Formats: sequence, C-alpha cells, structure tokens
Amino acid sequence: MILLARDCLLFELPSGESVPFSAEKISVELGDGAAALFEQDFVEHAAASVFHYFKQHLGRQTVSVAEFAAAFERVLHGLGLTMDAGRLAVRSEDPAPKDLRLLAQEAGAGGELVFFPRLRAAVRAQAHTSPQLIRFHGLRGCVKRLLGAQRWSPRCEQFRDQIIAFLQRSVSVEAAEDPRALMVD
Repeated sequence: MILLARDCLLFELPSGESVPFSAEKISVELGDGAAALFEQDFVEHAAASVFHYFKQHLGRQTVSVAEFAAAFERVLHGLGLTMDAGRLAVRSEDPAPKDLRLLAQEAGAGGELVFFPRLRAAVRAQAHTSPQLIRFHGLRGCVKRLLGAQRWSPRCEQFRDQIIAFLQRSVSVEAAEDPRALMVD
C-alpha cells in the first residue's frame, strides 16, 4: 500500500476507483467550466476551502466525487452563485462583505482591545443578515495595520491565525442554531 501525501485526498470515482488529488489539482479540475464567468482564483479558492474542510475539519482521507461536488455547490450557493446543469451561473446576490482593514483602522490606538469586540459585532451583524455566508476581506492588511508591520513576518502569520480562530469561534457561537459558512480573504 502506498502512503497518501499529507496534502492529498483520495477521491472515490463512480467507477469505484480512487484517485489522489491535492487542493491545487482539484481546483483546476473544477475551475475549467467557470473560467469564462469568474476569475480562476475565485473558483480555486472556493474549491480549496471545500478541500480544507474535508481534510482538516473532518479529518477525512477519502471523499466521493459526489460528496465533494455537493459541498462545493453549497459553498457556491452561500457565495451567491447558482448552479445550472452542473455549470456556474450568474451571481444571484452579493452578501455584504466586511473590510477587516477598516475595522483595524477604526480600532486606532486601542489596537486589539478595540478590534476584537468590533469584529465580534460585525460577525453578529452578518449572522443576522446573511442567510448562508459570513464574509470578511482584507485580512493581510488588517494584520499588518494592527501589528504596525511594514512587511509580512512569522509574527504576522501567528496573528492572522489568531484572527481566523477568533472568527471561527464567533461564527460557531453566533450561528449555532443555523450554521453559516465563513470566508476570509
């Protein structure tokens, strides 16, 4: 038996065969049909998020193609996209994203002590208005602003991970009865 690479999942095909794919490889496979409608990065990030969910959060080694496709479709639906006969269709609604850089700027000299309560309030607001998705953008700029960093460093990576963990905990608390997807870029 061959050991599966750490960054791969075995995808069970309808024929019964299992094929290993990395997040990058499955993103390319799923992204081909959507290239004309959306930027390739958008589709790749969505597919990589689903891959990460199965691999890291569920701890799975194998997943059926149908199971992965269903999860991918739910993510796309949460992002305001609809599926039409297996292809991406028009964007139906754009959930109101929140700019983390703006939250960091508003925190001012209070830094983290002001930022995290405001971030929790932003999660709460989105949990009440967005049916499927809680979305934030500007994470990298936010981290650099709060730390006063000019360049990205291991300290920045550590703080980024703290913010993501905080967001995950906040979303699980605020949307406990009706789970939501979380997207941070």
